[in-house]
Formats: sequence, C-alpha cells, structure tokens
Amino acid sequence: MPIVKIAKTIRTIEVSEQIEVLATDPAFKADVEAWIRKTGHLLISYTEEGRNRIAIIEKTK
Repeated sequence: MPIVKIAKTIRTIEVSEQIEVLATDPAFKADVEAWIRKTGHLLISYTEEGRNRIAIIEKTK
C-alpha cells in the first residue's frame, strides 16, 4: 500500500518538492526502488530504524 499512497501524493506536489514516507513493510525498500526506476523521480534517502523504513522522495517531473 505505501507505493499507492506515494503515487497519489506525488501528483499533489510541485516539481522539486519532497515527501517523506514511513513504512513498516520489509519489502518497502525493493518496492520504492522499483517505483523510482519506473517513474523517474529521485530517492533522496532511505533509512531503517527498527521496524520503520523511511524514504524521502523528490518529484522530478
């Protein structure tokens, strides 16, 4: 579900703006990296803190 929410949210922001996404799904890293490759947006950072996975994504187009 995080990827669906990212896709919806990215449409509501301007180019060069960033969103922070918090997920607990262990597969989130692979999912977000695949989504980034497909869409062309930029993964600024990815960190794991316990069960939490945190990605910062920048809209590029």
